[in-house]
Amino acid sequence: MIPLLQEFYVAVLADGEFPKNNIPLDFLWRAKHIICCDGAVENLLKFGRNPDFIVGDCDSISDGLKQRFKSILYQITEQETNDLTKAVNFCFSRGWDDITVLGATGKREDHTLGNLSLIADYAEKGNIQLLTDYGVFVPQLKTAVYESVAGQQVSIFSLNTSVPVTAHGLVYNIDGKRLDSWWNGTLNEAATDNFIVEITDGKLLVFREYIPFTGK
Repeated sequence: MIPLLQEFYVAVLADGEFPKNNIPLDFLWRAKHIICCDGAVENLLKFGRNPDFIVGDCDSISDGLKQRFKSILYQITEQETNDLTKAVNFCFSRGWDDITVLGATGKREDHTLGNLSLIADYAEKGNIQLLTDYGVFVPQLKTAVYESVAGQQVSIFSLNTSVPVTAHGLVYNIDGKRLDSWWNGTLNEAATDNFIVEITDGKLLVFREYIPFTGK
């Protein structure tokens, strides 16, 4: 069963909106390693932690910070991937394959959508969760059971719209349906303490909100 929050304490901090909710902030504070996309360094320093490594094309970091952190700065100039992908691949290259991504949403909607779609690609190499201020996204490449509580908001997004999806344990169960638009699997709700999402192929993103687990 996939718990709401997995204990993945290698953190990749992207340059979206810096977290405000205590749940992602707690993950960031307790992280064993923080790999920071170059544009996110200043916000991390304001938070009170230093990066362990800075990764990116370095077009969004000041010369002063480049000099200050030159021993941990990994500049990757190719433009075929974004800084988040560069940072995640850096983790994989070091054998860190349980990763929590933070700060990957907000600011620009096109960046948010791009980062979310990439999460499923990263799942082919390791275990990933993406925390926002409202909940957690996890990629799914095979049938999985999820921890939940009744009333918890759930959304399922298919990145391969021709693949049938079956889900049970939700208020609105899904029976072999092709989620051929991103909205088709959204705004659902857990009916009990777990739900199952079945696929035989393809890639999904599953979102669960925090609220029932935090009382907030």
